[in-house]
Amino acid sequence: MQREIKMEKEALAPAWRGRTPKGQQIAAEGFAPPLAPKDRVWKYKKYACRAKCFDITAGGKIIVLNETEAHENDLYTSHRVILRTPKAETVAIIDVSSDLVGRGEIVLFSEVTSDLGVMDGAQIEIMHMQRPASIEFIKKKMDGRTLAKREIDTVMRELMENRLSEAELSSFITSIYIRGMSEDEVVGLTESVVGTGQTLQLNRHPICDKHCVGGVAGNRTTMVIVPIIAAAGLYIPKTSSRSITSAAGTADTMEVHANVSLELDEMREIVQKAHGCMVWGGALKLASADDKLIKIRNPLSLDPKGVLLASILAKKKSVGAENVIIDIPIGRGAKIPDQKEANELARDFISIGKRLGMRIEVLVTDGSEPVGKGIGPALECRDVLSVLSNEGPSDLYDKSCQLAGALLELSGKVKKGSGYSVAEKLVASGKALAKFREIVELQGGHPNVNVDDVPVAAYKHTVYAKENGRIFHIDNKMISKVARAAGAPNDKAAGLLLLCERGDKVGKG
Repeated sequence: MQREIKMEKEALAPAWRGRTPKGQQIAAEGFAPPLAPKDRVWKYKKYACRAKCFDITAGGKIIVLNETEAHENDLYTSHRVILRTPKAETVAIIDVSSDLVGRGEIVLFSEVTSDLGVMDGAQIEIMHMQRPASIEFIKKKMDGRTLAKREIDTVMRELMENRLSEAELSSFITSIYIRGMSEDEVVGLTESVVGTGQTLQLNRHPICDKHCVGGVAGNRTTMVIVPIIAAAGLYIPKTSSRSITSAAGTADTMEVHANVSLELDEMREIVQKAHGCMVWGGALKLASADDKLIKIRNPLSLDPKGVLLASILAKKKSVGAENVIIDIPIGRGAKIPDQKEANELARDFISIGKRLGMRIEVLVTDGSEPVGKGIGPALECRDVLSVLSNEGPSDLYDKSCQLAGALLELSGKVKKGSGYSVAEKLVASGKALAKFREIVELQGGHPNVNVDDVPVAAYKHTVYAKENGRIFHIDNKMISKVARAAGAPNDKAAGLLLLCERGDKVGKG
């Protein structure tokens, strides 16, 4: 295939620029026109293919080209290319095949077709792309060297522009897991992640927030804490996650009552009216890079401390949080196994939070067993409403009041040592329940919901004890697996109800 190339003088990259003795600019053959003005590259005059669209999620922005034709155009497996249509463009990673795709064709999977907005037969222009600058910085981290803020910014920018392959991002996460991060690097990563998305500007103070490191089944404290704090007159714009491996995330549980997929302006309006909200962070463009990093971390089952800290604190910083309570559950089966590791993590949260302009207090709690009776969205909703109605479960009630009380004290709303009792009074008076219902209504739900109004699944199976004994341990992971097998969280009415807790005597049958 004849290839005609032309030079775009205004588009020469410093990374590929050279100087001849006469001062002429030169560049390697085969580089493409810019994805953005900052990219200085060369291009082929034309290399276009007809789209074959597959409604399959590939797990990344991957395309398949005809092997012979790709090689004729100096394109090989794992190369990056810019794909363009008259209305859109994106970056993708190449795979090649001689069987799946013929000459003049390009196979697109759902991630790419969504970006480009194309269907079968669409003409796609394919262009070379220069090597991402982040590769050198990832290698630098793999060598155990410290990354500068501008280098971390570059990695996050190219992550957001989809220029990095899954293998390269996995290497970045793995290098942090092995080499660790300095405090300066964690601060830099946090600020970079915040910079990849929007920020919530409330123009109200003080702004509070809360986070749990996770790993405990049930544990729906957020849905109790938010109305307590809001009822006390403080602001708490709470963004929460959906379930990844658990039976429910806070967003899944709140969605039983109300809409959690809100725009940033909607969220702001609700918080200004009710002082609080509980929404799904994934629907907002807050700290956008964090969601991409989570997708890389989860398959690897890696949670490097530096990335964990940056992930949590970036979300807090993006909503303008000034006072933050962090819950670190420890114990058998929890993410953090012991007090020593929890104390080290707590010190990091407090120190880094201070540098980011946040006052942080950390509570190390018992995470060795589930909190609450219900495991699954609807059943956890019932627990929350029971607690706000000044009933049970006692462990969820007690932990929620502890955390809310600590946040009231940290914000200066109440005197030191009186936070728990103030939280209890806000629940006992019905003010917290009224605030919860106000938030639910503003988020599009029915305001007068009661425990019995929350539907649960029609079919059930009761597990009976096979012998006499005492409950010694309830495994968080296994309980979550059982609830997921029952259908949670996709089926919000499904889950598991614990009729006993650790220490209870149980009779056969």
